[in-house]
Amino acid sequence: MASHDATISWKRGDASFADGKYSRFHEISFDGGAIMPGSSSPSVVREPMSRADAVDPEEMLVAALSSCHMLTFLDLARRDGFVIDSYVDAAKGVMEKIGEHRFALTRVTLRPQIAWGGDKRPTPAELEDLHHRSHELCFIANSFKGDVTVEAAP
Repeated sequence: MASHDATISWKRGDASFADGKYSRFHEISFDGGAIMPGSSSPSVVREPMSRADAVDPEEMLVAALSSCHMLTFLDLARRDGFVIDSYVDAAKGVMEKIGEHRFALTRVTLRPQIAWGGDKRPTPAELEDLHHRSHELCFIANSFKGDVTVEAAP
């Protein structure tokens, strides 16, 4: 099996810690060398302790589900003889209360817009099957306990 690594680096700096008014901004480094800014979501911790211009964990989970679905979909479509010129997904995750002081991303909706190339186009049933198989084979979808819905455009 494979191993996937990420390093999270945060420093308090001069800010007080006990009063909770410290920055949640941090750096996320991945094993391939990519680095991105991270923060808590401003919907969880107000700015300026969080930063809207950084990626929050909830966004990363939604993006991971969307990316995994797309990558699986592209491969299955190719294997089925289709050509895809572009794929854009405006995915949306919904955070809900699941208990006292407990919240979770309970639903993610994928909204892929696909531009097909070549002469072969999937029927509505073939498109639905491609999305179904993509969801079934997606590693991240298999790891997520919430509901994932695909609202595919024809």
